Amino acid sequence: MLITVNSNFKEKKDAILKIIANFSTSGFLFGDGQRNKIKLFELDEKTINVKSFKIPNVINQVAYKYFRKSKARRSFEYANNLLNKGIGTPQPVAHAEDFTVFGIKESYYISEHLESDLTFRELVQIPDFPDHENILRQFAQFTFDLHQKGIEFLDHSPGNTLIKKVFDNQYDFFLVDLNRMNFHDSMDFNRRMKNFSRLTPKKEMISIMSNEYSKLFGSKSEDEIFEKMWFFTNDFQEKFQRKIARKKKLLFWK
Repeated sequence: MLITVNSNFKEKKDAILKIIANFSTSGFLFGDGQRNKIKLFELDEKTINVKSFKIPNVINQVAYKYFRKSKARRSFEYANNLLNKGIGTPQPVAHAEDFTVFGIKESYYISEHLESDLTFRELVQIPDFPDHENILRQFAQFTFDLHQKGIEFLDHSPGNTLIKKVFDNQYDFFLVDLNRMNFHDSMDFNRRMKNFSRLTPKKEMISIMSNEYSKLFGSKSEDEIFEKMWFFTNDFQEKFQRKIARKKKLLFWK
């Protein structure tokens, strides 16, 4: 097992390796564990979040050993990069990979566990969520900051932003599920707008976010921002619905 440990946790390396070795038989399951499995463990006085990635197919096993960084390694490196750029994400602790001669097998990303008050998903599902519009506007500000720093979070979707209330009307945002991300010197208008496409199908939410984004992005009008954001949202939703329909057809014929 190869492991890279954050310098703040170097003295905990043996304890972390022991947690990984006992992952299947201990820890508290967090989430449904249908694809990747996440468990919570205690590391001294801290709760840590250990994500075990599903073993990839044979082609990707080889690719992740010889040609591409594993999802665990990318998650760890991207988390450090985000923090260096002033973007919130749970503190990275370590990443670990187990290789055979044929490719990668088990891989883990370990971070501090962050207790949040909500995720973006609650804003989509609960229209009367307390302080809904204010949180949404601050989320648009947070996303604008990502874009200004050249960060394209490819999994910018409802469950992947944790939101924590810090004052009566002020919120902090933390990205999770980090293994798909691009870093640019700058982001053009279309790339920025497309980055909102996975978040919500609700036009009223897009209207609020586009209004707030337009206050910060001076080179485009609010109407241009709304129209482009809504275009990419519709495009994503149509493709998503077609994908669901194809899956239902396949299940019907099985």
